[in-house]
Amino acid sequence: MRHKVKGYRLGRDRGHRTAMRRTMIKQLFENERIKTTLPKAKFIQSHAEKLITLARNSQDVEEIVAINARRKAVAELGSGSRPIVQKLFDDIGPRYTSRNGGYTRILKLGPRRSDGAEMALIELVEE
Repeated sequence: MRHKVKGYRLGRDRGHRTAMRRTMIKQLFENERIKTTLPKAKFIQSHAEKLITLARNSQDVEEIVAINARRKAVAELGSGSRPIVQKLFDDIGPRYTSRNGGYTRILKLGPRRSDGAEMALIELVEE
């Protein structure tokens, strides 16, 4: 039974999961859609949507609040993510100002030929 067991482990240790999550979210924001396995797509979906909400809510607020939101996003995505964070706050966040959630969509693609893993396409919803 999986009572009170939350999240996905994906057969990796904590550091590997964190690095993979950061990389996949950066790729999602950069390309606006990525093809991956279904469990990985479900794993990054909530984290990506929280970052988009952070960017969306930092519009039309005080400057110090907006700067703090950008710092939180950089901390979540790791070092070297400043261009991605800039795109997130300047392009992706304002796109969803009238939307209250559900910024990403997961489309199932069927099993992968080599090992039968369920593949999925995760993409940002067009507004």
